[in-house]
This record gives sequence, C-alpha cells and structure tokens, in this order.
Amino acid sequence: MRKVFKPGTPAPKSGQYENPVTRTEVTGVKGKPLPPTPGAGQGYVLVDPTKHKKP
Repeated sequence: MRKVFKPGTPAPKSGQYENPVTRTEVTGVKGKPLPPTPGAGQGYVLVDPTKHKKP
C-alpha cells in the first residue's frame, strides 16, 4: 500500500503526487509543503518520482 501524505507536509521526494480521491496531480518539490486539497481527509500519493541524470 502506498503512503498518503497530508496537505502541508513537506514532500519527501520531488515528483508528481496524485490525490487518489480527485485523481488530480500536483508537482511536489522535496522539502516544500504539499498544497491544500479540495476536501477534508484527503492527501497525496507519490506516483512519479523525479529522475535525475548524472552528467
């Protein structure tokens, strides 16, 4: 089961986070708070972590 992060929680990794209730995606930046959700009790799940290339 995937971990659900509450709004306002700092994103543990950069990437795309999805609200499983509304199915909308937001971009989360590592260490920055996740945005508010449209309804109470909702959260975000990391669905596509950012991939970094080494030069």
